[in-house]
Amino acid sequence: MKFKSKIFILPGLGNSGDGHWQTIWEKQFGFTRIQQRDWETPDMDEWVDTVQSALTTHDPSSVVLVGHSLACCTIGYWAKKYPAKIKGALLVAPSDTESATYPKGTTGFAPMPLSKLPFRSLVISSTDDMYVTTERANYFANAWGSKLILLPQAGHINIVAGFGKWPGGLDFLRELDS
Repeated sequence: MKFKSKIFILPGLGNSGDGHWQTIWEKQFGFTRIQQRDWETPDMDEWVDTVQSALTTHDPSSVVLVGHSLACCTIGYWAKKYPAKIKGALLVAPSDTESATYPKGTTGFAPMPLSKLPFRSLVISSTDDMYVTTERANYFANAWGSKLILLPQAGHINIVAGFGKWPGGLDFLRELDS
């Protein structure tokens, strides 16, 4: 399987580990992971600027971002600060940084970014994600101008929830790559 776009993987807190679908896709398809300096106590400004640095040598119209969890918020803030017209973004399991269930230790990620994204985007969320309610996922998708797809009882759409290779996720990515 080949992709037309330059695909960038953006993990959330903790950096997606070996069994995570982001890591599997990165290795399987040669996608580029954007490496953050601090995966445990990140600073929003630093994460956003790191994304921009990684993208500066690429034609924005050929770029698709694949964010998980906190990286969805990062992409929202990046799009506000650097409004490049990229091809699209797959925003999987966006964490609600304003929620009481959100882990402590991040800086600058609250409030959630709510500006309309200047590119196509899909939000993939779950009906039972501990880091975002379905109501908030819908609210974020509407604010961002994204299409929302709710997966039934898929947890945080990570390895703990049983999402290793996640072939269904590749179908969503192909939709943005077309």
